[in-house]
Amino acid sequence: MTQVELWTDGACSGNPGPGGWAALLRMGKHERVLSGGEAVTTNNRMELTSVVEALRALRRPCHVRVHLDSSYVKNAFTNGWLARWQRNGWTTAEKRPVKNRELWQALLAETSRHSIEWVKVAGHAGVKLNERVDRLACAERDRQAARTRGTPARL
Repeated sequence: MTQVELWTDGACSGNPGPGGWAALLRMGKHERVLSGGEAVTTNNRMELTSVVEALRALRRPCHVRVHLDSSYVKNAFTNGWLARWQRNGWTTAEKRPVKNRELWQALLAETSRHSIEWVKVAGHAGVKLNERVDRLACAERDRQAARTRGTPARL
């Protein structure tokens, strides 16, 4: 199975507000950068989108080491949150609908194709590739903000 190193990040101004996401895929000496954004979104949605879009970009099953600074995404997999949400009909322990359900379901579909290892990194702590995807996500967020100046945020 091909080994892939994946670095992801999301950024949002306002929460909700304009947001961006970025991902860096490395396979040996090959590298691919992906990024995008939304006019009105949340930081958590951008964190999720970065991983979903990166995994979608892989054409065949791989062993993927996902480096991310989002405890929200990592803990959903490693602490059993996703399994509980599914068992409970996509509701939380407080009986509320799980936020970002469609993104969680998309991420589950993508992770099922691969062998995933989750690696939590400290955000804004000088981790080179995490800083790189952060800059890319922030640039996408800023592009979205420039496009929507003067438009009230709605989510």
